Amino acid sequence: PKMSDTVIRVENLGKKYIIGHQKQERYTALRDVIANQVKSLSNLIQNPKSKIQNSTEEFWALKDVSFEIKQGDRVGIIGRNGAGKSTLLKILSRITEPTEGRISIKGRVASLLEVGTGFHPELTGRENIYLNGAILGMGKAEIKRKFDEIVAFAEVEKFLDTPVKRYSSGMYVRLAFAVAAHLEPEILVVDEVLAVGDAQFQKKCLGKMEDVGREGRTVIFVSHNMTAIQTLCNEAISLDKGKLIRQGEVSQQIYNYLNNTKTGKENLNKNRVKFGENLILNEFSAKPQTLISGKKLNITLRFSSLQKTYLSDLSLLLYSSMGIRIGIVDLRSSDIQHLILPEVYYNINIVIKNLKLVEGEYRLGIFLANEDIRKELLDLVDFSVISDSSIYKVAPYPREHRGFLELDFDITDIESQDKSEYKGKVLF
Repeated sequence: PKMSDTVIRVENLGKKYIIGHQKQERYTALRDVIANQVKSLSNLIQNPKSKIQNSTEEFWALKDVSFEIKQGDRVGIIGRNGAGKSTLLKILSRITEPTEGRISIKGRVASLLEVGTGFHPELTGRENIYLNGAILGMGKAEIKRKFDEIVAFAEVEKFLDTPVKRYSSGMYVRLAFAVAAHLEPEILVVDEVLAVGDAQFQKKCLGKMEDVGREGRTVIFVSHNMTAIQTLCNEAISLDKGKLIRQGEVSQQIYNYLNNTKTGKENLNKNRVKFGENLILNEFSAKPQTLISGKKLNITLRFSSLQKTYLSDLSLLLYSSMGIRIGIVDLRSSDIQHLILPEVYYNINIVIKNLKLVEGEYRLGIFLANEDIRKELLDLVDFSVISDSSIYKVAPYPREHRGFLELDFDITDIESQDKSEYKGKVLF
């Protein structure tokens, strides 16, 4: 195919979800369903005017989205949490159907959304490579040919015959990425898997995605890491609240995103975040909104859950405006058991002491895990840092030359030494 061929055409795409607001039991037996139906029916016969009490609400995750992607394009999709990025990827990967509009795709799509969703936990690494290959439409011979490359890339040789449920999350992700990237799809769809691997592996993934792009195949990439998007993509699409804002050149898009998303993004009080079926993050806020470098940042988290749940992992993640992770508050290291009971709000207040960041824009995200889920959300709260003007006797370096942290230091000693000791040692 010619490089200018359109491989993905999306027209007036919309995806609607119906959100039910009723208390829901986790396990409902068939007899309960039947009993409830009978109850509501008899209710209706006795009082024909009564409405059945279940309020539902429509939520459009995407609305009127249209764009084209040409062969060989490496497209980054940019937007906040809840902008519709994941929904768009799910539709492109054919995991879910659009409510309206149409989408045409030429070629085989390999997608890395919920990492390793195609994996079967009871099967070994080896079996899962074959299974995933088959799911992605490859013949046995094709998988065999690629097998060693996949294993080498994922660095799982020793564990090939171990069931993947015994894999660490890092190994799991590496294998999932390796399979999808080596199966030579015409279109590779990647969602933020890179946040999970270590730096070394992220580099390897980006390298592999660049190779895939160079071979004239198409890559669609969602990431909060703007530096990765800048490195990898030659085009970007910005989404906001389910609508496409613009499509175009990467650095321009990133600039607009960083400069336009600050407004009105105070704290997460209005839009609650749901983790899995039961767990809700009702509030996540950081005060002050504008922090003087070196002062305290107060953070409040408020959870609720429909079922008793225990958070085995809870961490706050600090990001630069470019989406580079620069710090963590690892709440596992405290002795607190994060047990959340139904009907009770679980509040945590955290003070980050002496946060010596260079002035600029920063974001806070969260990583948590319980019995059902492991989930990371990167884009929940913004705050700005300004410098304490009283401490500067000199003008600071321009921001782009200053990194992230203003480091504390003492000078312990200064002396001048006689140069004659160093005769004959010219070092530069």
